[in-house]
This record gives sequence, structure tokens and C-alpha cells, in this order.
Amino acid sequence: MAGRLARMRPNFMPAVVVIGGQWGDEGKGRIIDLIAQGASIVARYSAGNNAGHTVINDMGEFKLNVVPAGIFYREKTCIVGNGVAVDPAILLNEIETLSSRGVSVEHLFISDRCHIIMPWHPLIDLADEKLRGDAAIGTTGRGVGPCFTDKVARIGIRMGDLVDPEALRARLEFVLPYKNKVLEQLYGIPALDFDTVLAEHNALGARLLPFVRDTSIIVHDALEKGDTILLEGAQGCLLDLDAGTYEYVTSSVPSSSAGGAGIGIGIGPTVIQQVVGIYKAYMTRVGNGPMPTELLDETGRILQVEGPRPEIGTTTGRKRRTGWFDAVASRYSALCNGVTSGVLTRLDVLDNFPSIKICTAYETEDGRRLQSMPASSVVLSKVTPIYEEVEGWLAPTSVCRSWEELPENAKSYIRRIEELLGIPIDIVSVGPERDQAIIVHDVLKVKPRT
Repeated sequence: MAGRLARMRPNFMPAVVVIGGQWGDEGKGRIIDLIAQGASIVARYSAGNNAGHTVINDMGEFKLNVVPAGIFYREKTCIVGNGVAVDPAILLNEIETLSSRGVSVEHLFISDRCHIIMPWHPLIDLADEKLRGDAAIGTTGRGVGPCFTDKVARIGIRMGDLVDPEALRARLEFVLPYKNKVLEQLYGIPALDFDTVLAEHNALGARLLPFVRDTSIIVHDALEKGDTILLEGAQGCLLDLDAGTYEYVTSSVPSSSAGGAGIGIGIGPTVIQQVVGIYKAYMTRVGNGPMPTELLDETGRILQVEGPRPEIGTTTGRKRRTGWFDAVASRYSALCNGVTSGVLTRLDVLDNFPSIKICTAYETEDGRRLQSMPASSVVLSKVTPIYEEVEGWLAPTSVCRSWEELPENAKSYIRRIEELLGIPIDIVSVGPERDQAIIVHDVLKVKPRT
């Protein structure tokens, strides 16, 4: 104990959490790929295959849905933590795709406490959305929400059950008759066949068995040695079940915010020393729900489809809604997560705009000015953004590799975001490649990779 306490000094960072500071799609994958070089373990702690990361490196472009973005470092241990909902077929496909392209999965491990997305979950997900009608959430339809619902209802099936044929049979004998009644009587969907489900999942479990571990032991052993753990969030804080724009949020349990990181990987909060918040230089959102700065005009279309990288969801393939940077929502997420270090991505997308707007407050229908996000999605959907307009830089930033090379107006834009969010911007991303990351302040002890 004395040795562990001695290591818990202020300059030691045993665990670093990386979260999305907006509605997801902030570019977390490429940033995790960058800063993973300073960690021994990269662990995903929440959500399911409804979230995705895109990573571009010397091996090509990869789209990840479950596997942590640190997988491209052969020497790193990558963990799918207990807070992740796993579709076994999709995870196996992802593992096989990585292997076929020369990426080692030798050090990939999956928590035996992960909950499994079963065949009834996507059926219920899509049927629920249909029942909601105009109030549909806009889910991916992949069954993640119903899986987490079963987790909370204590009728879920976990990875430890999946890889144990006897345990799987026992769980299915209890759960499947109940779920079949729900499918038939509530949704009018034909019942699932017990023997078919059992046989299919016994086969999936056998294939996943070599990867399954009590991953909390791996993490705690690393912490005992003083290694750094990088905890990879998915989606974004504004989609968090508690902190987000409820009810248009993710159903992930634990929280998709930094507060859920320890729970989702099996460590206590005292070992988390830094929270890195990823913010896009403008706003995007996939699915339904309020988005105060959304642009439905030509500017929004340019941001959506004419930038260097079109705004299309990694997981869903859906076009993302776009808007100017919302400092109110982004400051709120920085406070909720205790962000200590900020990253600004896709700055290069704004290169051709002669002027750029930043939302600094909201105005309600009755004329009140709000400096923070209201809890009600109804209220938020009716606010008018109050903008501050700044001069653009009309010069390519994608070729910049240092702070000094950035145009002066781009620097001013970044500094203004720092002021509004109350956090330092330590990394600025100006493109998808590993070397297109500008280290503004070397707090994270990383360097661009070529």
C-alpha cells in the first residue's frame, strides 16, 4: 500500500480518460491513436457497436466499432471493458478484418463481465423506434439500448455466460421465454427458436473464448507497476444518459462521460488523473434531438459534404447534421467531465470560410439569456443561438505542423475557444493523418507519428 500511495503524486498519471465533448464524432479515434503511444493499456469502457472510430495510419484506413483504437500498436494491451455491450458476431468480424490486414490482436482481451447483444435486442430496438413515431430517438437499430435495458433489469447475458455452454443454456432457459412473449405480444414479432439461438451462440462463444479474461486483474497489475492506462470513451458527453440532451441520448450504462470510465473498466476514481476532452472545431450530430447551432442552409451543406472529409457517420453511414461551434454546450461538457486538457479537431474544415461564428449564449422564447444548457430538450430545441462572429483565415491549415505555422486568425479562433471553455487546447488536428496533429502544449507527452 505504501508503494501505491507513493506513486499517487500529482505529476503521475496512472489513468487518462479520453471523452467526446460534443454529440460524438469528434475524431476521438485518431487522437487516441496518437496519444496511445504513451500508455501501456488502451481500454474501451462504454457503449457498443453503435459507436465508431476511424483511424488512418501507414497501414491504411480502419473503421473500428468495438476494438480500442490502440490496437495498431503491437506492444499495447487493448481491453474491451465490462461497461461495453458486445455483439459477438460483429466483434469477431472486426477481429478477423484487422488480422487479415496485418494488425495483431494477440494482446486484445474482452471482459468476462461485458453484456452481450442477443438476437432479440435489434428486433426490439427497431420496433421501439417505430412505435415512437415522430418522437423516435434516431438509434442505430443495433440493439445496444435494449441490451443496456436488460442489464439494468438484471436479465442480461454476459460474456462469461456466452463462453460457458452450461451457463448459456441456463440463462437462455430463463430469459428467452420471457423475451419471446415480449416479441410476440407487444410487437407482433415471431418468437425466436431456442435451439437455434443456443447453437449459434455456443459457436460464437467458442470463437471468442481465447480473448475473454477477468480484465480488471490485467488493469490493476499494470497500475501496480506504475503503467499508464488510457481509457477510451465512445460517443459524446452530450449523449450521456444523465448529462446529455435527454431523451435523445445513449442508453449506455455506465455513463459515456468521464465519470463512467472507472466503473466501465473496474478501477476506482482516485487513479484517474487526467481527462482529455475532444472537440470538433464546429458542431455535428447524428440522429434526432435538439442542436441549437444547426445550419440548414448552404453553409451547413458545405460543412456536411464539401469539406476535406464528408460528415458521414463511421458506424451508420448517415450524414451528420452540422452547425457552428456551440461554446455553451461545449463548456457544459467540459465542466461535467472535469476536462483538464482539450483537443480541437478538424480545424482545416474551416479554412475557406471568410467569417466564422461561435455561439456564446442562448436566448429563450421569452427573452431570457442562458449561459448554460437547459435540462429540458423542449426548451433547448426552441432557443436562439447568440453568435460572436470572428474573421476567418482563408489559408490551408492542413499543411501546418506547428503552432507557429498556423495563420494568425486560426490561432485567435483557438484562443477564443480556450477562453470560452475554460480549458487549454493542447492538441490541434488539421487532418486525418498521424502527422497532422499540432502539439500546442506538451502536457500529454506525445508527438506526431509519421
